[in-house]
Amino acid sequence: MTMAIPASSGASATAIPSPLAEEIAAARGAVANAVPILRHLLRSDDSSIFSDEIVARVRGMFVDVARQLVVALAEAAGHSEPEGWAHQAADELAQVLVENPAFLEHFHALALEWQWTVKLERSRALDPVLPPLLQSRMADPDGQASASAMTLLAAQARFCQSQRRMQLPLGELPGDLVHIALVTLRAHVGLDATADAYALIAERSVRAGIDESRSRLAQMSRVLDAMGGTALAALDVDKAGVALFLTALARGSGLSREAAIMATVDSQLPRFLLALRACGLAPAAVAAAALAFHPDAILPQGYAELSPGDAAALLGEAAA
Repeated sequence: MTMAIPASSGASATAIPSPLAEEIAAARGAVANAVPILRHLLRSDDSSIFSDEIVARVRGMFVDVARQLVVALAEAAGHSEPEGWAHQAADELAQVLVENPAFLEHFHALALEWQWTVKLERSRALDPVLPPLLQSRMADPDGQASASAMTLLAAQARFCQSQRRMQLPLGELPGDLVHIALVTLRAHVGLDATADAYALIAERSVRAGIDESRSRLAQMSRVLDAMGGTALAALDVDKAGVALFLTALARGSGLSREAAIMATVDSQLPRFLLALRACGLAPAAVAAAALAFHPDAILPQGYAELSPGDAAALLGEAAA
């Protein structure tokens, strides 16, 4: 069976204080190893490995996405009990989807986002659905702004519910991952003409039911767009909440949202500081944001001397 998987400031790393540059290099190596390690853990039969919350949650999302795809296929084929059939067949398709690094990166990032959401709710009493910034946007006299905030509120509530169940609706996937999932489904059914025809019908049905502009990620972007010059306020996690903070961090630093989320983990603290500084935060605000996530951390030296442009340049070099 075959499967089809489908502005610089001119600063250089030599201009960066060497202790911070060394920590960035070490962090880059850890990021590079994350995907193959996660893939290995997901495919392992050792039940003790799956006691890890992140790995279990990522695996749960893979199985849930596979289940939705198999249900669509079963409905296209006229099965009388598509959910029952999907329960048996989803694991096999999930194992195929696990091989795609883009899926792994995205699901890993969502699992980390949820982990932070739970941690900061406990440590800082941060509401996972209605943080102060979103509450204020809902009260905005601009009807469009308030409506966007209310729509995001509903989407964030659904995200929290899905994460508690270790699930993810197909409609919440970025468009490129929806495409990869559907191409993988068609490849997975093999060369049988009848099965391929059913897979094509399922693909059309899934695509017709998805509007990427209504996804949670798209709605967060719209809320930040509407904030205009005040969007920097979203980099205060106590006001913005984890979800909006991470989206604002990605936008301000030029990182993908997945890379921005990865930068928040303990081993990536130097990258986190660079990303915050690249957003234009003052050094004191950078420290405050970093310590909100890592209250016991000793912050690496050197980031305060960097301009936002220097931080963005070094961040780009680290990503390369």
